[in-house]
Amino acid sequence: MSADNKQSLPAITLAAIGVVYGDIGTSPLYTLRECLSGQFGFGVERDAVFGFLSLIFWLLILVVSVKYLTFVMRADNAGEGGILTLMSLAGRHTSAKMTSVLVIMGLIGGSFFYGEVVITPAISVMSAIEGLEIAAPQLDAYIVPLSIVVLTLLFMIQKHGTGMVGKLFAPVMMLWFLVLAVLGARSIMANPEVLQALNPAWAIHFFLEYKTVSFFALGAVVLSITGVEALYADMGHFGKLPIRIAWFSVVLPSLVLNYFGQGALLLKTPEAIKNPFFLLAPDWALIPLMILATLATVIASQAVISGVFSLTRQAVRLGYLSPMRIIHTSEMESGQIYVPAINWLLYISVVIVIVSFEHSSNLAAAYGIAVTGTMVLTSILCCTVAAQSWRWNRIAVLLMGFAFLCIDIPLFSANVVKIFSGGWLPLCLALVMLIIMTTWKSERFRLLRRMHEHGNSLEAMIASLEKSPPVRVPGTAVYMSRALNVIPFAMLHNLKHNKVLHERVVLLTLRTEDAPYVHNVRRVAIEQLSPTFWRVVASYGWRETPNVEEVFHRCGLEGLSCRMMETSFFMSHESLIIGKRPWYLRLRGKLFMALQRNALRAPDQFEIPPNRVIELGTQVEI
Repeated sequence: MSADNKQSLPAITLAAIGVVYGDIGTSPLYTLRECLSGQFGFGVERDAVFGFLSLIFWLLILVVSVKYLTFVMRADNAGEGGILTLMSLAGRHTSAKMTSVLVIMGLIGGSFFYGEVVITPAISVMSAIEGLEIAAPQLDAYIVPLSIVVLTLLFMIQKHGTGMVGKLFAPVMMLWFLVLAVLGARSIMANPEVLQALNPAWAIHFFLEYKTVSFFALGAVVLSITGVEALYADMGHFGKLPIRIAWFSVVLPSLVLNYFGQGALLLKTPEAIKNPFFLLAPDWALIPLMILATLATVIASQAVISGVFSLTRQAVRLGYLSPMRIIHTSEMESGQIYVPAINWLLYISVVIVIVSFEHSSNLAAAYGIAVTGTMVLTSILCCTVAAQSWRWNRIAVLLMGFAFLCIDIPLFSANVVKIFSGGWLPLCLALVMLIIMTTWKSERFRLLRRMHEHGNSLEAMIASLEKSPPVRVPGTAVYMSRALNVIPFAMLHNLKHNKVLHERVVLLTLRTEDAPYVHNVRRVAIEQLSPTFWRVVASYGWRETPNVEEVFHRCGLEGLSCRMMETSFFMSHESLIIGKRPWYLRLRGKLFMALQRNALRAPDQFEIPPNRVIELGTQVEI
């Protein structure tokens, strides 16, 4: 490691604390309160406190430290992570049938994230502002309005980007974790008996004593690890080493100290279960702590909002969502983006959730089912990558998968009972997103197949046009072609109706590769098909935005010079009609037509000068 990198590692680690650990770092606000609130039939009893603390500690160790930081983060695609990346890696060396199963699993995991991201900002911000119940009980009625105001401001600033706000993230979250540690340590010193809960025997004793009830209580314990997927999804921003250093040096010790501090307080003062986090602080610190908690939860919310923007861009580039407007808010960092449609749909959903559930405890009853579902899918996909791509010993992979699922499946099963108390909400949102993604992918494939079923050969057509050319006009015509060796629909219609051809014809294909970035050396591939026909294939990664002007600038450097003011871009515009179908496929067809109507047009999607675009319409039956 160079001296420069050594100097930058602490800065990157600090930044990782600010962005990656916002969600999991704010879970002490509500986790232990929900565990011991009495909903499972037992209250603040010594065995229950020790049992929950032991379960929380060992979940943090086994799930976060061992599973995600040690194993799952090994599965990266050019440094990038996330459930769709894992899906892509898992399907590289498997059969077509198995790949289809893995794709569905990855899409379900991505859909779960959309369902989870609606609850995260709501429960985090409400938990922080609920400190008013302790500091000023007469202001209790203002918790919901204040939560909406804070989140409204958060969603409004998204269009300005997170660059400036991001500079405040790391110091605020570092202060937050230090405060967590200090408050917890202060309480532990007053009652060090609580440290006995580090012994896993207390977790086992908890299951033996409370039997069936203890299983359902896992649904509350899982709140301590919500946000764990962010470790993997944000790997591309910071790298593996800073994320691991941040966890083991700052985040894990702070969380453990705070949870055990809350436990020590409850052993001494059981009535503190009303809000054990805020009651850890002395009276004079309540208002400053509430302000700090609100800032920390806003940062946690910002992290998941940025995450859903990144997931949306990845899904669009991979062809699972319709093209939509994606704005880059930073000239230096490609990961800082803003998706207006997703931002405001998410905002409306979050406000509805806050108004409907009214209290963070009600939201906690709905939280966790999507998180644990994603954890199960991550375990299966990770083991598939280990067996197929890394060529690990099959027995070792089976043992690893068995160990992961022995934790994940009980956690998921315990959360399934939350369906009737609010868990239906993230599941319904996830189902809607899954239907949209599978509909767009399958119906788009059907549409392209219908458009290319004319059966004409590209090579034969070019040879015929060169031998008996129609009227030639000056300039360059660019025809967007979605697939190689296929005659673009727009070219067929131009020849049919206008009966002319430009002096030079370029067939342009923009291809998304199975990688986050494509090196500029491999950006453009040029092939001359005949004296007047050229094929240009421009490759982009799924984290990049195609730009046609950039493509032709690179073509000019390689000998194919095109002046934009002398170039016309021909595109087809499809008017869709639904053919004979069963009723359920007819509904899917109508959904696809709605998505197609509202999709971003190709000139905007590929940044083509609008005054150089000619659209030729056609009617297609799907």
